[in-house]
Amino acid sequence: MTTLSVDARDDSTTLPKTLRSGIALGLLQSALVALFGFLQPRLEGSLELVICGVILLVGIAVTITWPGLQTRARTIEGIAGAAGIGFTAVILFLLVDVALFQPLGLWTNRWLEIGGGSNWWYHPVWWMVGTYLPLMGAWILANQTERSGRPSPVALVVGTFVLALVSLGIAVVIGFPPGARFGLGGFAVAVLPALALLTVISGLGTGRR
Repeated sequence: MTTLSVDARDDSTTLPKTLRSGIALGLLQSALVALFGFLQPRLEGSLELVICGVILLVGIAVTITWPGLQTRARTIEGIAGAAGIGFTAVILFLLVDVALFQPLGLWTNRWLEIGGGSNWWYHPVWWMVGTYLPLMGAWILANQTERSGRPSPVALVVGTFVLALVSLGIAVVIGFPPGARFGLGGFAVAVLPALALLTVISGLGTGRR
């Protein structure tokens, strides 16, 4: 009988681990969202920006690093596994949202107005973003490992935040998309193109996956 060995450098994408990691991520995201939603209406000015900003940064940092580190993303296998962790977290958060957040009235009237009187508008947005962030984060970690032999979550987080600020600044200056302005919402949206840019930059000079 042939014995198969798993190298420590291989991607780790077993279903039990993916589910456990996704549940852990979803619980953390739910806790951060609950904290953000509770504090934001009760804070103003600089205090709101600092406290809610820290919550936002922690949530983004964990979401783009945790899944890829859990799958030890090296190839498309680990990158896809990280997206699976993100998707599992999304499902858990949406269940928590329907069972707790919406019945408890966590969301403000402004949140309702954005959706034309409905809370359901953000569920597909959360599904897409919650899968995209881990996917791109794992891809960058894989590129880092290909280049230097090990991933650097710190470089991933710092690079993402710097490029997000640059992207937001450009959007404000050129006025596109319409309504772009400095703030927590604008920064959160700017993370999306920032991750795409960092993926391209981190992949320069590496082999195809």
